[in-house]
Amino acid sequence: MKNIPVICIHETTLAEAYEAAIRAVYENGTPFKTQYDRPEDPESMDCTINITIEEPETDPMIHMAFPGGIEELKEYVMELKGFKDHWTKNMNVESDKRWEYTYHSRLKNYGVWKELLDGKSQEAGKIKVDQIESVINKLAKQPFTRHAQMITWMPNIDNDCFDPPCLQSLWYRILEDEAGIWWLNCNIRFRSNDAWGANFMNMFGFVQFNKEVIAAGVAEKSGRTVKIGRMNWQADSFHIYGKDLKTVKERLLDRLNDMPFEERTLCFNEDYIRDMYDQAEEQILQKISNYDKIH
Repeated sequence: MKNIPVICIHETTLAEAYEAAIRAVYENGTPFKTQYDRPEDPESMDCTINITIEEPETDPMIHMAFPGGIEELKEYVMELKGFKDHWTKNMNVESDKRWEYTYHSRLKNYGVWKELLDGKSQEAGKIKVDQIESVINKLAKQPFTRHAQMITWMPNIDNDCFDPPCLQSLWYRILEDEAGIWWLNCNIRFRSNDAWGANFMNMFGFVQFNKEVIAAGVAEKSGRTVKIGRMNWQADSFHIYGKDLKTVKERLLDRLNDMPFEERTLCFNEDYIRDMYDQAEEQILQKISNYDKIH
């Protein structure tokens, strides 16, 4: 094979899209080695993918096969909203093993990183751009703009970064319906996306980020009702690692014929699920506080 497969998925809900995407890359992807393989690992299955979710907030949203729980979804959404931005490392301290970035820090404070300057941990960088505020302002002023974009890649750091950002860009545009409601449409591009280990949490997280940060911000600035429209998810490398292939088959693919879709999914808007999700915040804040005390 000389060409990496390009797969297109088009579904109504998040859970449907996730399941279809996993099945597609497993069955129609191409084997690839990765720099993270252990000697005993089989090759990964890989493709370039384009996933369109027409109604990201419509249930069923949650697929029960994803490797995580309701609490982990809440924690990831909090991370995307900046609760862990201070966990990043000092870039010129080799012994500092904390994260090199967070997505939120790249979006909120693009161009900034931590270094030890004059013996103290300080922010470094010649530019500092709040891309989130810029996008909100652009959309509130001119909802049909094509300029409402955010990026994460910083070539001065990421070209030599051990684990550079997978998320590359977010692009927004708003359509107005006959009732005057604004619908926030979004394109999200990843250079690399772990289909089994991360993709569902990534997609769920950015649905909530778009709702709670971008749409809410535009609504506040414009005085209009803003709802979440379709989300288009693009990944240059959408892959299932070889070490996970057996688990994917057992936990998901082998159950497709015997287990109804309704039993493979959860409705996020069910009261008991939302209660679990909301109540997880206190525990997550304590986890962050405990981490801070030892770092």
